[in-house]
Amino acid sequence: MAEIKSDIEIAQAATMLPISEVATKAGLGADQLEHYGKYKAKVDIHSLKDKPSTAKLILVTAINPTPAGEGKTTTSVGLHDALCKIGKSSMLCLREPSLGPVFGVKGGAAGGGYAQVVPMEDINLHFTGDFHAIGAANNLIAAMLDNHIKQGNELNIDPRRITWRRCVDMNDRQLRNVVDGLGGIADGMPREDGFDITVASEVMAVFCLATDLEDLKARLGRMVIAYTYDRKPVTVSDIKAEGACTALLKDAIKPNLVQTLENNPAFVHGGPFANIAHGCNSVMATTTAMKMADYVVTEAGFGADLGAEKFLDIKCRATGLVPSAVVIVATVRALKHNGGVAKADLGEENLEALEVGMPNLLQHVSNIKDVYGLPCVVAINAFPTDTKAELDLVEVKCRELGVNVALSEVWAKGGEGGELLANEVVRLCDEASDFHYAYELDQDIYGKLHDIGHKVYHAEHVLMLPTAAKKAKELEDLGFGELPICVAKTQYSFSDDPTLLGAPHDFTLNVRDLKVSAGAGFIVAYTGDIMTMPGLPKVPAAEKIDVTEDGKIVGLF
Repeated sequence: MAEIKSDIEIAQAATMLPISEVATKAGLGADQLEHYGKYKAKVDIHSLKDKPSTAKLILVTAINPTPAGEGKTTTSVGLHDALCKIGKSSMLCLREPSLGPVFGVKGGAAGGGYAQVVPMEDINLHFTGDFHAIGAANNLIAAMLDNHIKQGNELNIDPRRITWRRCVDMNDRQLRNVVDGLGGIADGMPREDGFDITVASEVMAVFCLATDLEDLKARLGRMVIAYTYDRKPVTVSDIKAEGACTALLKDAIKPNLVQTLENNPAFVHGGPFANIAHGCNSVMATTTAMKMADYVVTEAGFGADLGAEKFLDIKCRATGLVPSAVVIVATVRALKHNGGVAKADLGEENLEALEVGMPNLLQHVSNIKDVYGLPCVVAINAFPTDTKAELDLVEVKCRELGVNVALSEVWAKGGEGGELLANEVVRLCDEASDFHYAYELDQDIYGKLHDIGHKVYHAEHVLMLPTAAKKAKELEDLGFGELPICVAKTQYSFSDDPTLLGAPHDFTLNVRDLKVSAGAGFIVAYTGDIMTMPGLPKVPAAEKIDVTEDGKIVGLF
């Protein structure tokens, strides 16, 4: 049996083209590029502003995953390469990886096997500095807010009702809850505080939903960061911080151009988590790509109950985008996981558990087809540990229920392994669809939560706990009631309980708190035990990452 190479070994062996040549393939000129080294660049999209969007949008989502992820990015990259291989004009839009998962559980997040975007190490580690700029903007707001209170508190801000938290792009549970401002009068006012991971910051959400620099500045200014003693909202604009924050983000907001292993162009830009944020790459990258190709492939984070729901109900609603087709990625190992198999045993054949886990996939398919009215195909993302009997069983069960299915071998074969999927996607893009949202904006907050809970999660009950119910009334009284909902929920289950696998129906969705993200334009609903600052696992991926004497990075999966 041939030796299986790691993702980083495959990426480091690849022959990359200079980014200027990749840009030429995408129809971009040298004057539109701002080089960040030899193989990556930011794109000045101003000259494309008036060009019409003609592409068909393809959304890649997935079933509820195992902790290692199930290959949405790998499938997205492979599908893009496959579309190019069958002669279609295609563009790819992905999220940037967060350092948290890179050093935590998943390791590198730029695709896998022979379906990756490169330079893989750069994309996973710092890249073009976008996340650092977002973190700096977030923390500038925090500093100016506390400084305003220290310098006399002209706005009458109640320090007990500050909602803005500092952030860092690292899984660091020690920072979830802190007390700062200690030391004396010159050192600020002591108060309880905390950190979120950068990808959960509202600045990240605003960054990814802004349509241009002017819209970015306006959204930053609308962000609610605290409340006064008489419970009136205080915004970034009130402390006069939106201009400086925009200055920090003016270069970051330009989409990043890189390439796949097959030298096809790709945008990698923005990166909110889907379990605690809205899980989509930047609007500016997506809408720009729509002007550059006939097909645009993009992904939404985690399972379709999170990523696809937010993509469709938040991003599409805000922009008018509508996918022409949806790809639902499924893996044998994730289906066995949903059938009750322990993570350590997922590599062993288990047809019985596989069949038990199938309802998870079928419920996601039903949601896309019946709740949102979109055509979809199941992409079975093949792993080396999958057996023929397991792959055949998944295909048979899908076809029994009238679900289109295509085996995707892009991990092992690159674009060539995705041609079946690409041809099916092209066919689906020509089908008529009847797209609609899961809820209407004129409903009250509970009504929208009820529709998400019942239609998408299939909960029996949706319960707003006392804190959430109180916040709902306050937010509606302040005029925020017609905003869409961004649910913060575990990615491992349709429910808010990560241990409740498969396709449960007899559960209660518990909404414990609400927070307005007025700049992003949605209300965050916190469910279960979901946290906005993850922690590292017992054995972090960082323990295996190193650098050789000649500067070569190893261990990045």
